[in-house]
Amino acid sequence: MHAKTDSEATSLDASWPGRSPRRPLYYVQSPSNHDAEKMSYGSSPTVSPPHPYYHCSPIHHSRESSTSRFSASLKNPRSLNAWKHIRVDDQNEDDDEDDAVGGSRGSASAFRLYLCWFLIFVALFTTFCLILWGASKSYKPDIIVKSMVFENFNIQAGNDNSGVPTDMLSLNSTVKIHYRNPATFFAVHVTSTPLELYYYQLKLASGQMKKFSQSRKSKRTVVTVVQGHQVPLYGGLPVLANAKDRIHKISMPLNLTFVLRSRAYILGRLVKSKFYKHVRCSVTLTGNHLGRPHNLTRACVYG
Repeated sequence: MHAKTDSEATSLDASWPGRSPRRPLYYVQSPSNHDAEKMSYGSSPTVSPPHPYYHCSPIHHSRESSTSRFSASLKNPRSLNAWKHIRVDDQNEDDDEDDAVGGSRGSASAFRLYLCWFLIFVALFTTFCLILWGASKSYKPDIIVKSMVFENFNIQAGNDNSGVPTDMLSLNSTVKIHYRNPATFFAVHVTSTPLELYYYQLKLASGQMKKFSQSRKSKRTVVTVVQGHQVPLYGGLPVLANAKDRIHKISMPLNLTFVLRSRAYILGRLVKSKFYKHVRCSVTLTGNHLGRPHNLTRACVYG
C-alpha cells in the first residue's frame, strides 16, 4: 500500500460524515460448570472477552445463549436431580392410581364374596325351614269326640222377640273332646269355631270351646258346654208336637258340627304350620236318656 499524505488524510476526514461510535462486539463461549450453575439459578450470562475469531450478531448471540443454557441445564447435577424428582413424582402418581384401581377391585371382589356367602346362608336357612315345615306335617293332632251328655231338655209356649206366639225350646248339654299332640319338637295353639247343634237346618244350640296350648307329646280332654235358651220353633219340629207332656218319649236326630284349628310355631313365627279338622257327629236326643253320656267315638266324621 502507498503511504497517504497528510493532505489526503485531512481531506478524507473532512469529507466523511460524522459517525457514531462503534457498537461493542459480543463474543460467547461455552460456559464452564461454575458458570452453568450460576445460569441455572437465574444469573445473567457472563460476557466473554473479545476474540478475533468469534464475532456474532445479536440474533446469533441469543441462539447461542439458549443452546448454552440447555446444555448447562443438562450438565448441571442439580438440574438432573430436579428432572429425576419430577419423574419420580409422576411414577408415584401412577402407582397411586394403580393402588386406587387395585383397591376398588379388591373391595368389589370382597363385596361379591360377602354376597355369595349371604346367598348361600339364605339358601341353606330356607332349605332348613322347608325341611322343618315338611316334617311338621307328619305330626297331625289326634282329635276324638268322646261323648255328649244332654243335661236337660224343655219345651214351653212363649213369644219370640217380635211377639209372635210359638213353642220355645231350651236345652243344655256338654261335649267331651279328646286332644293329643304327637309332635316331638313343637307345641300347638288350639282354637275352634262354635260347636253348633242342628236339627236339619234349624240350629237348636251352640257353644264356644276355650282356646288352649298343647305342649309336645301330650294330651288332654276338653269339655265344652253347648246350650240353647228359648229357641223359637215356629212349628218346624213336628216330632215335638204335643211333646210337652211326654218328654221321655222324644227321639230327635241331631248333628253336631265344628272346626278345630291347631297352629304350630316351629321356628318362632318364621316357620308356622296349621292343621284344620272339620268334625261332624250324629247324635240322637232321647227323652229317657237325659243325663247319660252318648258315646260318639264312632259317630263322628273328621275331614
